[in-house]
Amino acid sequence: MNLDSKYSPSEIEQKWYKYWLDNKMFHSEPDEREPFTIVIPPPNVTGVLHMGHMLNNTIQDVLVRRARMQGKNACWVPGTDHASIATEAKVVNKLAQDGIKKSDLSREEFLKHAWEWTHKHGGIILEQLKKLGASCDWDRTAFTMDEIRSKSVIKVFCDLYDKGLIYRGVRMVNWDPKALTALSDEEVNYKEQNGKLFYLRYKVKSEGFNGNTDSPFTLHPSPEYAVVATTRPETIMGDTAMCINPNDPKTAWLKGKRVIVPLINREIPVIEDEYVDMEFGTGCLKVTPAHDVNDYMLGEKYNLPSIDIFNDNGTLNENGAMYAGMDRFDCRKKIEKDLEAAGLMEKIEPYTNKVGFSERTDVPIEPKLSMQWFLKMEDLARPAIENVENDTIRFVPDKFKNTYRHWMTNIKDWCISRQLWWGHRIPAYYVEVETKTANK
Repeated sequence: MNLDSKYSPSEIEQKWYKYWLDNKMFHSEPDEREPFTIVIPPPNVTGVLHMGHMLNNTIQDVLVRRARMQGKNACWVPGTDHASIATEAKVVNKLAQDGIKKSDLSREEFLKHAWEWTHKHGGIILEQLKKLGASCDWDRTAFTMDEIRSKSVIKVFCDLYDKGLIYRGVRMVNWDPKALTALSDEEVNYKEQNGKLFYLRYKVKSEGFNGNTDSPFTLHPSPEYAVVATTRPETIMGDTAMCINPNDPKTAWLKGKRVIVPLINREIPVIEDEYVDMEFGTGCLKVTPAHDVNDYMLGEKYNLPSIDIFNDNGTLNENGAMYAGMDRFDCRKKIEKDLEAAGLMEKIEPYTNKVGFSERTDVPIEPKLSMQWFLKMEDLARPAIENVENDTIRFVPDKFKNTYRHWMTNIKDWCISRQLWWGHRIPAYYVEVETKTANK
């Protein structure tokens, strides 16, 4: 038999992969053999393979083929994820190219376009896996919005709700102003950004300065102002308090005082809490409960009002005063100029910090108070932690046990609702009940 001097992948690989599939060599049915099953972490239906997929799927294929050679009943289950945000964004963009706005369509009309797009483009990544020679049982290909999986989602939701693990409430969430939906913490990527740190002057409302003349508060030559450092001056319209650390001598003169929010001249109280970092900025913290996770906790603790200043699309609403209707970043530029013109900008410094971006639309997320559905994670995380700690489940290499422990012990309730049309619908229905007043 003569062997070719050069390997021809297009000829050899296609020939043998077709032979494997025609002879059902990757298909599995339950029998007396020891089972060995891997469910592929489903790639997004919108996606194409990247090097991360290559590494992940190669490892899975090695493990499945090894198990098969060991005589085990090996089954590698393939499938794709419906990718609600990414798919809806793709469909919205496709419609826009055709001159159609999503807002002009009914839900049913939009879903027809979404399914059409999915059927046309959704199988690309699975075909790429086949080109790689992945030994999946393709007869078992699943899609997270097919009929079987959809029924399972509804069943699990109802089971978790009946167990008291799913609840609905107003909480601080990650809001995507482009996709117009809430996100989970895992759908936010933090990127280092070069920005500015703005030092704003808040006029102190008092009968006169009655503090220590030796006060170390020297950022402004007069005690007439308290100075706050912030990266987001556009949120001052949502301020409902200023916070100082009760142990900080440089801000002690502000105890019991009230200050005036710059430009809009609204009075807010000065509160005290050890949460404030005495070493950062001026020691004075603006508290905006509706637009910062930590400020929200302070607001809950001290019963502060929450003033939401943003529309869902990232523009300022009527609470934004003279900036209503402006985009949040345009407002930042404008308010910087207005504060300087009013003599209420102490100084501006370059500043590098981490900003959260939506994983799917790549726009900065907006912390926002919103009515959403949540899954309680503490009860679910407990047995997951225990079974790793007692080595019932092992990580390879072992060092990832610490990473896993950190994730699971710091887990927060999961926001599971999305304001999208493409995806599973939460099985909750609302009925208007007419109230009848008894005749007296």
